[in-house]
Amino acid sequence: MKKSVSRDEILDAALTLGSEQGWERLTLHHIARYLHISLAQIHREFPQKDDIVDAWLDRADQAMLAQFPKHASDIHLSNDHSPNTALTTTERLQLAMQSWFDALAPYHKLTGEMLLYKLEPGHIHLQAAGILRISRTVQWFREAAELKASNLQRIGQEIALSSLFIGMFVYWLNDKSPNQLNTRARLQKALLRGNRISLWT
Repeated sequence: MKKSVSRDEILDAALTLGSEQGWERLTLHHIARYLHISLAQIHREFPQKDDIVDAWLDRADQAMLAQFPKHASDIHLSNDHSPNTALTTTERLQLAMQSWFDALAPYHKLTGEMLLYKLEPGHIHLQAAGILRISRTVQWFREAAELKASNLQRIGQEIALSSLFIGMFVYWLNDKSPNQLNTRARLQKALLRGNRISLWT
């Protein structure tokens, strides 16, 4: 057996094996055997299988946050500004959310299986944790977009952004278009609608 493996190595192995045999059938024992390590070594990094799902979503958070701060000269989401102007809050929010989805795209089908596992009737504890997980990512979206709403306006903004995020996530999971182009278009339209009512401030 190997003396040690990193958290990322365990996650990568889970993604590889999960893609081959499905998330439901994947066990921690399969991962341990694949990496030639003991179950105790996996337990040190991931006390339960669902912690691997959280690590996968954390990786998406990190990939998204690595895009910021970002200047309009680095990426063009629209053509209504010159290359030297700063991205608007709506454009930063679009970049943040799309970057998050793009990070998960290599394992698009498997990500859906992971979430279905969380939603099984006997996994109420996972569903409760999932709500907190969504809230954490939404807060990072707000940071990336530099949203500054406070008090009641902030609460309303968080509710709207959380609803949009969940809706877009479900849509993305079922999007069979190349490179999930339909999701990109739908996300942009939804964010522009919010911008028209000054929701992203």
